[in-house]
Amino acid sequence: MGQRDRPRRGPFTGRGVHELGEDLRSGRVSAVELARSALDTALESGTALGAFALVDRAGADTAARRADSEIARGLDRGPLHGIPVAVKDNIDVAGLPTRAGSAHLSGDSAERDAACVRRLRAAGAVVVAKTTTHEFAYGPTGDRSVSGPVRNPHALDRMSGGSSGGSAAAVAAGIVPVALGTDTGGSVRIPAALCGVSGFKPAHGAVPAAGVFPLAESLEDVGVLAASAEDCRVAAGVLTGAPDVGGPRTPRRTRVLWLRPPPGVPAEPEVVRAARAALGPVDEVVEADWPEAAMLWDTFTAIQGAQAYDVHAERVERDAHLFDPEVLERLESAAGVPGWRYVRALRERDRARREMAELLRGYDALALPTVPLTAPRIGRRRVSVGGAETEVRSALLSLTSPWNVVGSPVLSVPAGTVSGLPVGLQLVGAKGGEDALFELAGQVERGWRAPHGPARPPS
Repeated sequence: MGQRDRPRRGPFTGRGVHELGEDLRSGRVSAVELARSALDTALESGTALGAFALVDRAGADTAARRADSEIARGLDRGPLHGIPVAVKDNIDVAGLPTRAGSAHLSGDSAERDAACVRRLRAAGAVVVAKTTTHEFAYGPTGDRSVSGPVRNPHALDRMSGGSSGGSAAAVAAGIVPVALGTDTGGSVRIPAALCGVSGFKPAHGAVPAAGVFPLAESLEDVGVLAASAEDCRVAAGVLTGAPDVGGPRTPRRTRVLWLRPPPGVPAEPEVVRAARAALGPVDEVVEADWPEAAMLWDTFTAIQGAQAYDVHAERVERDAHLFDPEVLERLESAAGVPGWRYVRALRERDRARREMAELLRGYDALALPTVPLTAPRIGRRRVSVGGAETEVRSALLSLTSPWNVVGSPVLSVPAGTVSGLPVGLQLVGAKGGEDALFELAGQVERGWRAPHGPARPPS
């Protein structure tokens, strides 16, 4: 297989959750058949993509048979009933190991499901596999795991993004329709953008974190990846305990504030243009500069670094040799965050949240590119972006990490391609404004299908 060849299209390519649910309830397909299709394709594509840490054929078959039995009896648990899902491997699934992409964790099986997985199961979802994560979810590139890199389904020599790269690649390749990830600085949205799928980070604290191996708890949230914003909406409703009731919605005028990437953040002009053009269906777009970006980056790195080192301090002291060298280097650097800087960063975060609420007043969302470049090649650590030499890690995180600081709900949706590689549009909402965020995303997605729409999603 050539480096830019793609794996074959998986069984869920172009098939949304609602369509699959209709097929299940009509008897045209069974949950067992859907689960086996996902499992078989995951095993066949495993070497090419590196998307899966493990597959759970026995557990998936049992759950699928239960779903089929319930549906046959008329018990309907909602739109995820009988739908295959994958779970990032830093989230506990009972009976399966949680390795978090690291040699540190020996593979002891989790005793119970994480709270978010319990909610999925209560909604009838069928967990089929665990997906590869950047080691301990501490990196945006997705190519540092004990099992090797996750590859981008659009070009196998390119990064998937991270840390939820396995989940994004699995959805982009059509192997599963929905997958869970976690997002501490963009770890759902970055791989969603690079792989050409939708990724949603809920408002901070909206999804319970029990059973998730932590990175930086005050920044981190369980999120969801799917082929469309609508499927993200369905899964997010289950995760937050506020299921979407569906039904017709009254059309209304939409208003968005487009944030121009600041001078200190290198960005590829073609990527910015594609993301901006995707807002074509929006009724009103107002443009503004974003001078607070540099301050929010410093705040983010101080909080994440201090909290991540707190999680791993004993491992660094006792078994440093088991870390990936790059992850270890980041942790050792994080150890140098002074206490005063961390405390000050927490105050800065409070101020940023107040300023964010004011900035959003009168708008449905803020909008900007999800990442300012297309997927770099695997292993690359410095690139030229917009004519400026920069670190890949800081470039990938530059436009996503501020929203973890303020705790906003954020959605990344595909915004076409540049040179054959996907581009993402990032929509940032207010806490409590998730409905408006998803309605706006639906308006953008409908623009793809218009005869002269602004952008078309990656194939």
